[in-house]
This record gives sequence, C-alpha cells and structure tokens, in this order.
Amino acid sequence: MPLQNRVTPFGDLIATEARGLLMGNRGRLHDSRRRIVRYAQGRRWIACVTSFRGRRRRVMSPGSYTELFFLDEAVALASGHRPCAECRHRDYRRFQAAWAGALGASTAADDMDRRLDADRLSAPRTRRTYRARLDRLPDGAYVDLDGAAWLAWKGSLRQWTPAGYSEVRALGTRDVTVITPRSIVAVIDAGYRPAVHPSAEA
Repeated sequence: MPLQNRVTPFGDLIATEARGLLMGNRGRLHDSRRRIVRYAQGRRWIACVTSFRGRRRRVMSPGSYTELFFLDEAVALASGHRPCAECRHRDYRRFQAAWAGALGASTAADDMDRRLDADRLSAPRTRRTYRARLDRLPDGAYVDLDGAAWLAWKGSLRQWTPAGYSEVRALGTRDVTVITPRSIVAVIDAGYRPAVHPSAEA
C-alpha cells in the first residue's frame, strides 16, 4: 500500500503508486506507524533530488523527517517548496538570483523561507491564493480551475494528475485563481524556469 507522501500542486499529501521526479520535506509529519499526523513542521519547505551522493534512507523512518515526492519542480514550487541549497545547489543559486531580481529582497534562506511561509498559507492548512489574468502568468505557474490544478506551459494549460499531465486546454485571457505562491510566480517571471515532467511536452 502506498504511503501518503505525494504532494499535489495544492500542497496536500496523497497516497499514490505513481512516482515523482523530485523529493523534499517540510519537517517530520508522520508517526511511528508511518501515518501522516500533521501538515507541516516549521517553515523550511525544500525540494530535493531523489539521489544524492549515494545516500540511502528508509522512507518515513521513526524520528526522521518525512520524505515527500513531487511529479516535477513546477508542482514543488506550486505547493510552496524551494530548491534545496545542498543537493540542488546550482538551482538554489539560480532561484536566489531570480528572487533578488524580482523582489529586491534578501536571499538568505531564512528570509526567503519567511516570505514563502506567508505567501503559501493564510491559516494552518489553508492555501493562500490570488487572482490574476491567465495570459499574464509565466510558464510554470499553476492555477485552479473547478478544483483541479492546471499548469501554464507554452501557450496552453495542462491538467495535473499524479502520473503526469493529461488534458490540454487553450490558455485564454480570463481571471483565474493562482495556486503557485505570489513570490514564486514573480521568481519564475524573472527567469527561473522550473523543470517539468516529460508528459507536459507531449
């Protein structure tokens, strides 16, 4: 039976057999029986590679952080995670540079995490979203259409599923609810291009 450690673009945790391209964490969320008992612990939410320097871990080990998995980087960013400074150092530096250019703010990890924490949640377990014109969003941002998550990518929308992107729709010009945190949308717009699952290119 799959563990409840796959992250949706909304930041929720689900159980699925489908595999993701990135791993990450937001603290220890599981109990001794590997059941999810909290939404987050702390404000340092990061996205990591799934293999790094030969390290081996038993997923959801007692007393350890909860390993989370994402379809791709666009999902990790939409849910409010940023690149890890260790295993994804080059991406982290690119993210910092775009952050400075877009927001004119400190790029220290603690300062970015504080801003991201304010941008992704309006209350415990409650996503903070905002409205924007669909055709003005950068590639890599996620929007909510009728309760489903859609990725803006190369002039169209692609619907997220745990296994990959499925239905494709025209982008359009209407106002929509943006899932990706406002500060991360600004970072993407400033030139940080998130990696996406190959199914987005199909």
